[in-house]
Amino acid sequence: MRAPGTDLALVGAEEIARLLTPAAAAEAVAGVLRDGFDPESDPPRVNLPVAAGKLLLMPAASGAYAGVKIAGVAPANPARGLPRITGSYLLLDGATLLPLALLDGAALTTLRTPAVSAVALAHLAAPEAARLVLFGAGPQAYGHLRAALAVRELKDVTVVARSSEAVEALVAYARTLGVEARGGAPDDVRDADLVICCTTAREPLFDGRLVADGATVVAVGSHEPDARETDSALVRRSAVYVESRAAALREAGDLLIPLTEGAIGPGQVVGTLAELVNGRAAVPPDRPRLFKSVGMAWEDLAVAAAWHRARCNPTGQRDIVR
Repeated sequence: MRAPGTDLALVGAEEIARLLTPAAAAEAVAGVLRDGFDPESDPPRVNLPVAAGKLLLMPAASGAYAGVKIAGVAPANPARGLPRITGSYLLLDGATLLPLALLDGAALTTLRTPAVSAVALAHLAAPEAARLVLFGAGPQAYGHLRAALAVRELKDVTVVARSSEAVEALVAYARTLGVEARGGAPDDVRDADLVICCTTAREPLFDGRLVADGATVVAVGSHEPDARETDSALVRRSAVYVESRAAALREAGDLLIPLTEGAIGPGQVVGTLAELVNGRAAVPPDRPRLFKSVGMAWEDLAVAAAWHRARCNPTGQRDIVR
């Protein structure tokens, strides 16, 4: 291991995954919230438009660590055979701000976002929830499938995406995990216990009136005020939970668009992730539960710090979030 401040090699996806399981990443997120961190204090992300798309700057500091993610979103990259999300994460020592590690930013995001969703699912989804409809078939969809399996015993997965080839690949992968899986259509949400949306869609993916009372919906695909994956009908029916009220009302089109329409009021958000983790948020049984994530810098730091602790002390990581 290099000393702080010396040359850093980029830590890639395989090395991150080797030391940190999806369940351990989720436990890292939940642990930060149990320890009293307030996500409302997290600094807003800096969003800079550039010719290729946009650059995102996400700094955070808490306890023994600090860090910053520089991410790029390049919509034209997939057509070039390149990832849509790029970037890196610089983990720093909290006391000295000397560098500790440089992580692949896209790989970290692919682990971090499902980890946040897993924490939400652990608290919102019915214990017997077993039927998942998964929108999307990219890296986040794979990550969310693994994360959902870390907190619920799924029996049936339906994949909905634009590319039939991508659907077939994800269905095949789900079967290797011991889950019955198939391709499907948006209306399949009517039979789902869980719905996870991790797409680049800018318009609603399904009719929110079809979602059953008591079902849980997680939407993670957008952090832009004019883009959404869920419709106003679902948001109006649902008990809504977010990572941070301030961040959601700044960035979450899934909520801001219904607010602008007058379909909901600010009180539609009944709880935050921290309130769920610490037992301070009610979960009504007779309404859908919607968790809307925009992604926050403290989450990247929580997972990156957990990875670093696991690297320094492999036997010390915790591995459950139940």
